[in-house]
Amino acid sequence: MIDIIDELQWRGLIAQTTDLDALRKALADGPITLYCGFDPTAGSLHVGHLTQALTLARFQQAGHRPIALVGGGTGLIGDPKPSAERQMNSVETVRGWVDNLAGQLSAFLRFTPEGEQAGPTDAILANNGDWLGGINAIELLRDVGKHFSINQMLARETVKSRLDGEGMSYTEFSYVLLQSYDYVELYRRYGCTLQTGGSDQWGNITAGLDLVRRMDGNEPHGQAHALTTNLLTKADGTKFGKTETGTVWLDPELTSPYAFYQFWFNADDRDVIRYLKVFSFLSREEIEDLEQQTQERPQARAAQRRLAETLTTLVHGEAETRKVKDASLALFGRADLSDLDGRTLDAALAEVPKAEVEGPVGELLVTDLFAQSGLTPSKSAARRAIQEGGAYVNNVKVTDVEARLSADDVLADRFVVLRKGKRNIGGVVLKG
Repeated sequence: MIDIIDELQWRGLIAQTTDLDALRKALADGPITLYCGFDPTAGSLHVGHLTQALTLARFQQAGHRPIALVGGGTGLIGDPKPSAERQMNSVETVRGWVDNLAGQLSAFLRFTPEGEQAGPTDAILANNGDWLGGINAIELLRDVGKHFSINQMLARETVKSRLDGEGMSYTEFSYVLLQSYDYVELYRRYGCTLQTGGSDQWGNITAGLDLVRRMDGNEPHGQAHALTTNLLTKADGTKFGKTETGTVWLDPELTSPYAFYQFWFNADDRDVIRYLKVFSFLSREEIEDLEQQTQERPQARAAQRRLAETLTTLVHGEAETRKVKDASLALFGRADLSDLDGRTLDAALAEVPKAEVEGPVGELLVTDLFAQSGLTPSKSAARRAIQEGGAYVNNVKVTDVEARLSADDVLADRFVVLRKGKRNIGGVVLKG
């Protein structure tokens, strides 16, 4: 059996544990059941959730049984933010989001195939709405609330920051009771003895651990534990999981597979090896080899390419990854642009300078399009690029400074790809 603690430590994942030696022994004596919660505060998981989803997967590969808990109950309340009250979403909206998240989590964990008997390490998909929705107010206050100290709740960093500002509703203040009770239910139902999560959830996780001990003091299923993973930061100081166009989602309708691939491919050399440790299942030898390649030939971006291919395949599948790679080749003249579908072209051009234009195609000057897209600073600069042999429309070199678009230049009914030199890509989206 894999020593999962050593594996997590090597990958730089462990931030906090309640008792590392006791947890290591429990895992060695295992298998154990563990869980991590995912609240449906949006219609999709984002790349920030990948650390937790893949940590569950690592435990499963090491011979343990993971529970992916989707917060159909807690999602109706929302974990308090440090800055302001969360917007309440309707029951119908949250129910739809729960279904979305459940489907996405199935990409990372091995669940019991339909019609087969559950194996000892097959993942469990749970929804805390199943038990939180059945607790009445008296039960919550008598059975759960009596175990919480107001003094400790007020000392929590999120609560303190909110009380120093505009305050906090009783609804959000009570969130910790609901999340803590999840651990009790999973402990009782499945013998779950470990909760994992990001280090920002340490307060909620240890509150749940304490509630298990208070409500099930004799611990019939064994000692319960807590483990958190480090939150990722980027070397350039910007927030991980964000781009200029916003959050990087796992839903292909919110972040296209092309944009998803590019997010990882554009990883800083200072970050990429750390990302490979956290987000891939590559061995230590493979990652060390990629680290050496990055040091010796950073321009080849071998580590970034491996990271992007691995994660895009994991999240979106091999077929979408092939499309993305074909699109990348086509943009730079190494494959046929006409083979790309409209969705892939739209996603590719979303990442480069572009202009939306209208008017008869045959009247649109190429020099105007280069300038309007921002690929060149002016029409005169576009003319110079053409004269110097460095301007391309759909990878075909432009030789006439008075050239206009033709209907044959339009891809998927509305796209035109422009290129200046070898690497500077722009685009045109035709309106109407």
